[in-house]
Amino acid sequence: MSKNTVNKVTKKIVCGNWKMNPLSLKEAEKLLIEISKSFSLIKKTEIIICPPFIYLEPLRRLLKAKSYKLKPNLGAQDSFWGDKGAYTGEISVEMLYNIGARYVILGHSERRALGENNNDINKKIKASISAGLRPILCVGESIRDENHEYLNFIKMQIEECLNGISKDSISKVIIAYEPIWAIGKGSYPATPEEFREMNIFIRKILNDKFGAKMIGKIRIIYGGSADEKNTEGFIKDGEADGFLLGRASLDAKKFSKIVEICETLDK
Repeated sequence: MSKNTVNKVTKKIVCGNWKMNPLSLKEAEKLLIEISKSFSLIKKTEIIICPPFIYLEPLRRLLKAKSYKLKPNLGAQDSFWGDKGAYTGEISVEMLYNIGARYVILGHSERRALGENNNDINKKIKASISAGLRPILCVGESIRDENHEYLNFIKMQIEECLNGISKDSISKVIIAYEPIWAIGKGSYPATPEEFREMNIFIRKILNDKFGAKMIGKIRIIYGGSADEKNTEGFIKDGEADGFLLGRASLDAKKFSKIVEICETLDK
């Protein structure tokens, strides 16, 4: 698998996962406006903001009313696989699409910690693609053991989550590698070299499953304590196609700086 094949992707992605933040719609609107103001010259980077569900519709209206040259895409932090019915508390992919979401984060470690498994995520990915949403599939291990069993864990996550996905649809899926040991307060990020090794490993799995022709269209991004200080290293040395950001996405200056770095650097 040549490096040229890996580098077919031209546009990077920077996705902000706001998680259960901020506390009010007013704060959410202010943050989105601050982020959006700085993107007038961005051409090579896709920007995605994934706020809490209740903010999606008002933020869509806000963006529609603004005259920004480049408006961030909106995404959801999760979805349900069913289209309608007796599923109390769930939100379908069709509902998400209809209120303006175009991306959806699936399989985040925080969702998996609540009991979500690879089969659940697989159904959500299929439903999302059918509804016109682009899934951002999160994978990642909790520890790195000396016997390298974590590689088998990642392989199982990818194969089971993408089971039954056609070659024609796989290019719609974005893979976010988020090592669980690198997420949360007091954690530390993976090194660019560690990410590059995982990047190559994930592409080998995808190559075996979907063929070399398709993997150049799949973007693999990094998440896990990524910030404006290590962005350059992950792009240059890790060959990252972008980032899934948590805390950094709640700071407009930091988020904008990361986007700026992505815009100016080639892998």
